[in-house]
Amino acid sequence: MSKNTMIRGTVLLTAATFISKFLGMIYTIPFENLVGASGGKLYGLAYGPYTIFISLSTVGIPLAVSKFVAKYNSLGDYQTSRRMYKLAFRLMIITGFVSFATLFAGADLLARIYIPENSEGVTVADVAMVIRMVSFALLIIPPMSITRGFFQGFQSMGPTAISQVVEQVVRIAFLLVSVYLVINVFGGTITTAVGFATFSAFIGAIASALVLIWYWKHRKKHLNVYLQQQEIQETNLSTRELFRELLSYAGPFVFVGLAIPLYQQIDAITFTRTLMNLDYDQAIIDQAFSNINLYGHKLIMIPITLATGTSLASLPTLTKSFVDRNYQLLFRQINQSLQIIMLLILPSVVGMSLLSNEIWGAFYSINQYIDLNGQLLSWYAPVALFFALFTVTASILQGINQQRFAIYSLLFGLILKSVINIPFMHWYGPKGAVIATGLASLATVVANLWCIKTAIQFSLKQLIKRSLLMAIFSSLMAIAVIAVKYLLGFYITYYDGRMANIVILFLTVTVGAGVYLWFSYKSTLLERVIGSKIRVPNRLIKK
Repeated sequence: MSKNTMIRGTVLLTAATFISKFLGMIYTIPFENLVGASGGKLYGLAYGPYTIFISLSTVGIPLAVSKFVAKYNSLGDYQTSRRMYKLAFRLMIITGFVSFATLFAGADLLARIYIPENSEGVTVADVAMVIRMVSFALLIIPPMSITRGFFQGFQSMGPTAISQVVEQVVRIAFLLVSVYLVINVFGGTITTAVGFATFSAFIGAIASALVLIWYWKHRKKHLNVYLQQQEIQETNLSTRELFRELLSYAGPFVFVGLAIPLYQQIDAITFTRTLMNLDYDQAIIDQAFSNINLYGHKLIMIPITLATGTSLASLPTLTKSFVDRNYQLLFRQINQSLQIIMLLILPSVVGMSLLSNEIWGAFYSINQYIDLNGQLLSWYAPVALFFALFTVTASILQGINQQRFAIYSLLFGLILKSVINIPFMHWYGPKGAVIATGLASLATVVANLWCIKTAIQFSLKQLIKRSLLMAIFSSLMAIAVIAVKYLLGFYITYYDGRMANIVILFLTVTVGAGVYLWFSYKSTLLERVIGSKIRVPNRLIKK
């Protein structure tokens, strides 16, 4: 493996995941215009349990297969890797069907948990229907995800990357067309439209599965060469022993994948009830919940995507370095993973917090609730950094065989969120739920970093020093953004419409990004973090 394998895999998977998440954000613009806050709330309530059931049905096995395959490939035992893939694929077909049947049958019970009896607008029947519509995707996604994990274990990120993008494109196309037809052509209800929107997950999964089938057919001969040229004897492990080892890897992946959905489920259960008891208007409750559970959440997922790609791509190489006891390389990979996240996401969330009203105005409706939505997004943006760091640190813990601690830290975060969520909403209103999520996720990150430091004697000194430098550059960027925004305020504000917000964002982001990148380049921070020399033409520097 060349020294740039990690970077190439990271770039490919991060780019594909970013495109997928970016499309997943962009579609919410017309979707919000079509179904509004109540439709967004209904959509979010359906996707919450669906995401949890996806994690439970796969029990973390796709990523665990990636780790398992990487480990046995590094030992030269390709027969064991292939045998595990076949066994795991069959298991995922079974768990996918069981999860589908459970979610479909339990839709009414879940809906009653989410919707208070005296709630206005969205009803229990509405929520139950959209949950049933989204449940069909559980039949396809678990076995499909296993194939992605198998390819990733071979350091092949292309099949995962392409299938992710295709899945998202097909899903969004079906979603928008069906919602538009239901509402504007057939005169259907918002509930029916959202039902078809959630069913799009099933359509996208079929498209992704077809892509992976194509890859498998075209690469099977190449993969079989490894089996034919295997020099060592296949590891003599029974089926029970294989699954025992796989599940020891897989358990933590379940909880890590459930982190964000579980935080959202705490809000889904407590948010509406708490604010109704505080005499908040139902329209404000729907606006706030659809923000933190769907529309605003989609916006903050853009920087989080950078962490997701890094996490998925770095895990096999981290595992190999740990198995080979190459701690010098392992420390360098860990430092690079964490510092790339800080380098890219820290300025992103600072800028998003400063420009929250303009971002909301550019993407969604400009109405009487724009200040509420902008304020919630401003508080929610920094949480993206903690979510991203949790994803990467948890992935690192799994790579160094500290899987159990990833579970403990997440459980601690969820308990903390559960305890402080309602009191914080009493003190701070809707944004109290966001603050509670931020504090809980920050606690998990600190715990994970402590475990990494103590488990392998990893030094945090370089990470802390460079993070402080990034914070300084982000502060300088913030000053530039505030100055440009202040000057533009004499001519246009976020109240002046979508185009005005786009203009404000273009100018402020261009100046802010330029300031941050210039300081990062001149200080050699960029090349030190990325790990390669960055060359800029001299005439461009002069200009």
